[in-house]
Amino acid sequence: MLATVSDPHHMSDPNWWRQAAVYQIYPRSFSDSNADSLGDIRGITAKVPYLKALGIDAVWLSPFYPSALADGGYDVDDYRDVDPKLGTLADFDEMAKALHAAGIKLIADIVPNHSSNRHEWFKEALASPKGSAARERYIFRDGKGTNGELPPSDWDSVFGGSAWERITEPDGTPGQWYMHIFAKEQPDLNWSSREVRDDFLKTLRFWSDRGVDGFRVDVAHALTKDLTEPLLSQLELSVANSGTDGFDDGSHPFWDRDEVHEIYAEWRAVFNEYNPPRTAVAEAWVHATRRARYASPAGLGQAFNFDLLQADFDAVEYREIITRNLAEARDTGASSTWVFSNHDVVRHATRYGLPRGTGKHAGSQDGKAWLLAGAPAGELDVELGLRRARAATLLMLALPGSAYLYQGEELGLQEVTEILDAERQDPAFFRDRGVQIGRDGCRVPLPWKVEGTSFGFGDAGSHLPQPDWFSKYAVEAQDGTEGSTLELYRTALKLRRELQTAEELEWVETGNPDVLHFRRPDGWQVVANFGGTAVELPEGAVLVSSSPLEEANLPANSTAWLR
Repeated sequence: MLATVSDPHHMSDPNWWRQAAVYQIYPRSFSDSNADSLGDIRGITAKVPYLKALGIDAVWLSPFYPSALADGGYDVDDYRDVDPKLGTLADFDEMAKALHAAGIKLIADIVPNHSSNRHEWFKEALASPKGSAARERYIFRDGKGTNGELPPSDWDSVFGGSAWERITEPDGTPGQWYMHIFAKEQPDLNWSSREVRDDFLKTLRFWSDRGVDGFRVDVAHALTKDLTEPLLSQLELSVANSGTDGFDDGSHPFWDRDEVHEIYAEWRAVFNEYNPPRTAVAEAWVHATRRARYASPAGLGQAFNFDLLQADFDAVEYREIITRNLAEARDTGASSTWVFSNHDVVRHATRYGLPRGTGKHAGSQDGKAWLLAGAPAGELDVELGLRRARAATLLMLALPGSAYLYQGEELGLQEVTEILDAERQDPAFFRDRGVQIGRDGCRVPLPWKVEGTSFGFGDAGSHLPQPDWFSKYAVEAQDGTEGSTLELYRTALKLRRELQTAEELEWVETGNPDVLHFRRPDGWQVVANFGGTAVELPEGAVLVSSSPLEEANLPANSTAWLR
């Protein structure tokens, strides 16, 4: 179905996404409109003026579908509806309309690797016999052992424990096992099934017809599997993945197989039915040499680059990452993506305040790679972390490509570590306690006001506890305040819209390994000082700086734009 010519929103630049500033909203923690302690769709609609003033190009909406929240909404009961706790389809339509009227595109999160165990398909599979068409939509296997009492393999799930769960058959006897790379409430779909593939094409059209401009594809590298017997053991997988390149050839049984791109070629055909074509970005934790296929114009078009997210605050490391990813983008025809924070990782204002390398869990092919929250008492330098985060973000916003921002980073929010065990919600914490503290700390509802119930998030408190120090980070405290992180983001995003032109960058040698300097078209220059002492700036008018200048010099841990 082509978007109608009468809709001016859909007649916009088809390449809008290539250098867009995209703001991720975690709906349950953004704004609560109906006093039930959960953020909702109407809450987002009410904050559209805030989003417009921020200066973003698009909103990426994390899952808003019906869900039991076994994994923060990534356990989807129905792919073509809105969770009643968050609103209705009519509320969604109003939100989309308000965003578009403000000149903001809408990107929806889609979760194709697994449904929830409450999905109608999975309930039908449990009620159907072995070998039935209903079970073919998922990955069911007989167990090993004398009576099938052992799982088909010893694979671990990302959240800890076995990647297999045994069911009870309709007659009450112990039965088959189903595969779940993540939580047991998230059974993996069988993408060898034509019915599964066709249903997702229907879902893509359903949301595209409602005005969704693009999709963020969750765990994009995990859909296709090769479960040919004998299955490799967990040890064999670990050994094979421990080499320099790991699984860089598509041979892993369930991560990053070549066949997955056949699926995305079909998706691209659907995207191209619309005018302008719908966009997509892959969340694909894959070897650097394998990322390009996800970002191919014949596939999803863009893939997340998590390299800066995993980097230390280091000029040499930053330059290598930026250079390599821009070259990759040129070679593939895609555009680069840059990100420091999201709903799966510790906020970068906290990461950069920790001793070098502390609390970092590098991403890998095993999917989600959140970072350990917190640090030994006294080791977190809050002021340094925020200073570096502001500098890093200002540098990132000047790079060619798309910038992905996470709600609350524009306020300089730190990770919330003051959450009692009984108050936590993330399954990673409960399934892997003592190893992963979980992702709740970056999902705490936003502070909008300095005082009041839940700092203005909603009239009935918040579903995760907010610390008292949230008050000084509130939107109300920063709005119009010179030098605040919020005003820094607003200024930078406004300038970015004016300055971003060709996707080009030219490095300028500084002779200082702690200083990066590059030029963009039209004389726009960026200088980032990663070192511990101030450095002299080149000639030019300073457009914005992450820290106040020191007699025309750029202070330590700071970035400036010049013209």
